[in-house]
Amino acid sequence: MTLIFDGHNDVLTRILNSGGVDAAKAFLTGGKGHIDVPKARAGGFGGGFFAIWIPTENTLDDDFEAMKAEKYDIGLPQPVGVKNAVQIAMEEAAILVRLEEMGALKICLAAADIAACLESGTMAAIMHMEGAEAIDAELHALEVFYRAGLRSLGPVWSRPTIFGAGVPFRFPGSPDTGPGLTEHGAKLVRRCNALRIMIDLSHITEKGFWDVARLSDAPLVATHSNAHALCPHVRNLTDKQLAAIAESDGMVGVNFAASFLREDGRMLSDVPLEQMLRHFDHLIGHLGEDRVGFGSDFDGAVVPRAIKDASGLPNLIEAMRGHGYDDALLAKLCHGNWLRVLEKTWGG
Repeated sequence: MTLIFDGHNDVLTRILNSGGVDAAKAFLTGGKGHIDVPKARAGGFGGGFFAIWIPTENTLDDDFEAMKAEKYDIGLPQPVGVKNAVQIAMEEAAILVRLEEMGALKICLAAADIAACLESGTMAAIMHMEGAEAIDAELHALEVFYRAGLRSLGPVWSRPTIFGAGVPFRFPGSPDTGPGLTEHGAKLVRRCNALRIMIDLSHITEKGFWDVARLSDAPLVATHSNAHALCPHVRNLTDKQLAAIAESDGMVGVNFAASFLREDGRMLSDVPLEQMLRHFDHLIGHLGEDRVGFGSDFDGAVVPRAIKDASGLPNLIEAMRGHGYDDALLAKLCHGNWLRVLEKTWGG
């Protein structure tokens, strides 16, 4: 079975909402979510980026319902105060630590750690932060989270932070939806570069993208984004952005969220796998076969019915093989490209 290392999931938030640290044990036995140990084993899910994310006041279910329409423009959620965000972020980080204590996964700090996990069959986890609400202006929390294992960070989710602006859920639209990085954001990018924390560009505005491209000395990476040319959602990347990512030797993880895949931008699960393959083809055409991977957004989105959850990943692999992707290319897309870009970003 071809093992997959994936660019994004929201398992930690799902467990938080299910009861917090004490609910982590259900990850071992299975449940309603997209990812757990039984589903991972069944589908060849070898690990990925486990996101620390601060939930909104309203559930995303309301937004997903609105995104079933032919057109939508959902405003940016209100900013979250750093003190409240730190409390939630600490609990989600503790959930990840508990999962490691239970033997469900291993928190990885180097690309070699991930490779060893894939070899041994242990689920590999990167501690990632989706939106830096829990990071203060002085970046003290960044240093502490780094010591706890944080190795990847998106400055914003789809709401503003002191570091920059995120894109709303809007279709159709351009990713040029607002301002870029603030002075605090520029400081954050520089410190992440110094610590070799990967910077995730999946939710940032187009102006913010170009600010990071100008400031950062690391490969440009979007962990879970798709091609704007195929689905003109504001969350997707333009061909000009893809060219910059290719020039930096970065990469993009293909997002399984229906609204970022479908040409009509609707959050409906009847997405044929052929549509996903069109995004893979487009990204490979613009980035090259060494700079594309998976970025499922499992447990944080409505995904194609043909996949359903991590146990359905072999259905996608079979479709990719039928599409003409050979074993060498599949190995790169499924995990090799993530290992390459992480080693380049983090160092040996």
